[in-house]
Amino acid sequence: MKYFIVAGEASGDLHASGLMKALKAGDRDAEFHFFGGDLMQAAGGTMLKHYREMAYMGFIPVLLHLPKILCNMAYCKWAIKGFFPDCVILVDYPGFNLQIAKYIHERLHIPVIYYISPTVWAWKKGRINIIRKYVDRMLCILPFEPDFYERNKYSGAIYVGNPTVDAISSRTGSKETFEEFSAANNLSGKPLIAILAGSRSQEIRDNLPAMLEAAAVFGEYQLVIAGAPSIDAAFYEKVQAKCNTKATVVHDRTYRLLQHSRAALVTSGTATLETALLRVPQAVCYRTPLKHIAAFIWKRFFHVKYISLVNLIADREIVRELFNERFTVDHIREELRRLLHDAERIEELQSGYSEVIGKLDYPDVSARAAGIILSSQTPKHTGTGDSLRVAVRRESQS
Repeated sequence: MKYFIVAGEASGDLHASGLMKALKAGDRDAEFHFFGGDLMQAAGGTMLKHYREMAYMGFIPVLLHLPKILCNMAYCKWAIKGFFPDCVILVDYPGFNLQIAKYIHERLHIPVIYYISPTVWAWKKGRINIIRKYVDRMLCILPFEPDFYERNKYSGAIYVGNPTVDAISSRTGSKETFEEFSAANNLSGKPLIAILAGSRSQEIRDNLPAMLEAAAVFGEYQLVIAGAPSIDAAFYEKVQAKCNTKATVVHDRTYRLLQHSRAALVTSGTATLETALLRVPQAVCYRTPLKHIAAFIWKRFFHVKYISLVNLIADREIVRELFNERFTVDHIREELRRLLHDAERIEELQSGYSEVIGKLDYPDVSARAAGIILSSQTPKHTGTGDSLRVAVRRESQS
């Protein structure tokens, strides 16, 4: 089979590379053309565009790079038409990929598989109309997403498991001792508080100083920052230079840091789920500039009660969310105290983690996703994708 894959970000490159390996294991004739990154390149195939040339986020960056984005989109459509694959697999990156889905459905009539759902359940709910028209199958990585789609009259969504579960179970250093970790990172023998202040520079500027100040009073612990992959050590030094409290920064060891930590202060995102899977007590801390405007946007445009994946999956507050007006040093400090010293709070949190882990527990998401794709392929010469939609409904009911 011939597959064209579009992944426009680093996370998409990671998840798509795993899917490519699983497809190759089940399809000896698998041939890939793709927009992606180095991990997909290592999996094999022809890379036509690197995601570094595509990854623009936020209104202003998108506006400033609009001509290049439009060129990338035109090139992608041209490349898909020329390769004419048996199916197109779109990985997250909805602003770009949903336009590609529309083109494929209207012009080429090739089945469209979407891997990792856009967060239409949180905001931009109108995108569900595009998905309903142009996406044959949605492979979801959050267990509540298929129900959301079903309620919105789209039957093509299936939960295939969450890649974070596989990443945690296959992580390196899982048997490393605290002493070994401390020695390798020049740490003292004090127990650890992990600080995960975000993956982007602005998030770190906004969140890290208050997180450090809140944790500074717990002198019997040492503070360690999990360095984001795209942020170098000099940036953390610059931010910390404005703080009274300093912390060690470790890069490329987030899972190992968490597994040795007594508690963690975490911004929203996948990091909250990673922390829960490693069963580390956590508080979710997220500062938004211009609180009143942020509050208006949250109430007007967002459709969820929580900002952390842990609480979204559980559909109740398991981890405390210190967001917007609740993001203060005093609130962070008080919740951290409970996470370190309140046995009842810790037990309550661990019970909640068990609930979330139970909902997520589908091992080997890449193999499961690949199996669904391979079992429901529609020959491209049919020109409609109807057989794939029938397979979607059958799979959803099984």
